[in-house]
Amino acid sequence: MAAPSAPRPPRPRKEPQPLVIPRSAAEEQRLRLERLMRNPEKTVPIPEKLNEWAPRPPPEFVRDVMGSSAGAGSGEFHVYRHLRRREYQRQDFMDAMAEKQRLDEEFQKKLERNKMIAEEQTAKRRRKRQKLKEKKLQAKKNKLEQKKQEK
Repeated sequence: MAAPSAPRPPRPRKEPQPLVIPRSAAEEQRLRLERLMRNPEKTVPIPEKLNEWAPRPPPEFVRDVMGSSAGAGSGEFHVYRHLRRREYQRQDFMDAMAEKQRLDEEFQKKLERNKMIAEEQTAKRRRKRQKLKEKKLQAKKNKLEQKKQEK
C-alpha cells in the first residue's frame, strides 16, 4: 500500500457555462473562437489532413472462386458478391481520381492562360506609358530648342 500523504487541496470548480445553441454557422464559429480566446496560452491542436481513402488493391491470385453459377456452394455466392462489389468500388475510385486529375490540369491551364493574358495587358500598358513618357521628353526638348533659337 502507498504511504499516507498529506491530503490534496480540492480542485478548483469550473463556473457553469450557460447553454447556447448556435442558430447559424457564423454563430457557431463565434462561439468556438470565444472558447479558444478564454485561455490564449493553451495550445490548440490543429488536425493534420487525413489521407484520402483508397481501395485495397485487387488480390494477386484468387483461389477457387466459383462465381454465381450453378454448382457453387451456398457460401460461394457471397464471396463472389463481395469480390465483385470491391472491384466495382476500385473502378469507381480510379474513375474519380482520373476525373479529379483532369479537372486539376484544366484549372492549371486556365491559371496559366489568365497569367499570360494579364502579362500581355501589363506589357501593352507599359509600352503605352513609355510612349507617352518619350513623347513628353521629346516635346520638352523641342521647347528648349525653340527657346534657344529665339534667344
